[in-house]
Amino acid sequence: MSVLVTSDSPRATVTFVDRIGAGNVVLLALLALYPAVASDFFLTQIGAYSLILGMIALSLVMLAGYGGMVSLAQISVAGVAGYAVAILGLNNSGVHGFGWPFWIVVPFATLLAGIASALIGVISNRTEGIYTIMITLAIATAFFYFTNQNYSLFNGFPGYAGIRAPEFWGVYWRNPLPFYYLCLGVSALTYAAVLYGSRSTFGLTLQALRDNPRRMRAIGFNVTAHKVVAYFYAGIIAGLAGVLLVWFNGRISPGTINVAAAINVLIIAVIGGMRHPVGPFLGALVVVLMQTFAIDIVGAERFNTLIGLVFLAIVFVSPDGLLGLWGRIRPHLAQESLRPNP
Repeated sequence: MSVLVTSDSPRATVTFVDRIGAGNVVLLALLALYPAVASDFFLTQIGAYSLILGMIALSLVMLAGYGGMVSLAQISVAGVAGYAVAILGLNNSGVHGFGWPFWIVVPFATLLAGIASALIGVISNRTEGIYTIMITLAIATAFFYFTNQNYSLFNGFPGYAGIRAPEFWGVYWRNPLPFYYLCLGVSALTYAAVLYGSRSTFGLTLQALRDNPRRMRAIGFNVTAHKVVAYFYAGIIAGLAGVLLVWFNGRISPGTINVAAAINVLIIAVIGGMRHPVGPFLGALVVVLMQTFAIDIVGAERFNTLIGLVFLAIVFVSPDGLLGLWGRIRPHLAQESLRPNP
């Protein structure tokens, strides 16, 4: 028996909101309205800074959450882009500063970060688990000491200062409001790219490689190439964040990319949750708020202890971070009432 389907048959229509998620639309709207209630301090030191750190952690989530590759070198990748902006653009340190226009510097610095990340992937992709973590940590440490001791290219310990954000369309983009919206726009773009990529053929293949690389290799997939490409894409995201970070600070030095900063990126990703692209931004907000306000309460000497305690508490309660904790609570909130309908 056959069934004839005519053009009048009802079809499920997928709207734009369905594709990107109603929650994402609401979140973006709230973030866009945030400047209406926030001071300049909260716009830059809390809002913009959280978005920048969230992007660096997002590059880690792309590797670890979807590819099973935990890299502690993402802050180094961001540093590559930051140093490229300082060297190729303008600075007042009296070293280099070739004065290239920003519309050339930014794509070049971002591409350079992607290439650097891909090279890290080439080095580390034949390892798994703790060995990948140790190799990438060693790379981050080596890059820190190299920038600290090299004066001919990186200007050693002082680094580069006096780095200004661009000014175009009559707007200086380091002013609080424009800079916040710039960071929000780039963050939304990278978030959407990771979300879309996770549902693409490449993203699904990467997740399959994470779950069973031997089986994927046996059926003909080039595991090494897929991992290196994932590192490249993650490097592009970290590179964009590195450009914004150097504009945010107005300088870059080895202290920006030290080992503590590398570990902070991992802490941010774990606190927020590794299983969804919004997790790094949530974790970054928590860490930035603690860095801004809690340090005055507990003191600089005990601040790292506080971060460690919060990290352990979240991991013990919910290994998937704050998003995992919300995922466990939400079903209970959504339960229907047991009372009979009148």
